[in-house]
Amino acid sequence: MTCAKKLNTYLANLALWNVKLHSLHWNVTGHYFKPLHEMTESLYDNVFEAYDSVAEVLKMKGEMPLSTMSEYLSAATLQEVPAKDFSAHEVVAMIEEDMKQMNELALEIRKDAVQSDDFEVQAMFEGFIAGFSKQLWFIRAMKTRHECGCHGH
Repeated sequence: MTCAKKLNTYLANLALWNVKLHSLHWNVTGHYFKPLHEMTESLYDNVFEAYDSVAEVLKMKGEMPLSTMSEYLSAATLQEVPAKDFSAHEVVAMIEEDMKQMNELALEIRKDAVQSDDFEVQAMFEGFIAGFSKQLWFIRAMKTRHECGCHGH
């Protein structure tokens, strides 16, 4: 897969993930509603910022970013999820799985960028990877707290 194709796949994933995170934001239920509502809002704000940045780097490289929902759905590797009420466990599990997939693709893109001396893409994706590392740490901590039944005491 070419760098431009991988960047467009990443862009498509960001577009799909933005929609998915909004659904999780609106539809999470239960005791952990407020912290997960806030977490998903922070995530989709970051995802949208990354979405714009990836499209701009594609343009800088003389490539055309994908820009329609049908293109995004065709290129994306993340999965959509139908709207329903989601438990905290479901929301955390989906975010973790999507984030791991996004991180794997980001690592691939960064590796390709290093090999081709593409410093803009390398720097951008190092930032994404660092962000995923931190967010995945938060998720692991949340899951540990939830599994032990602790409620901040």
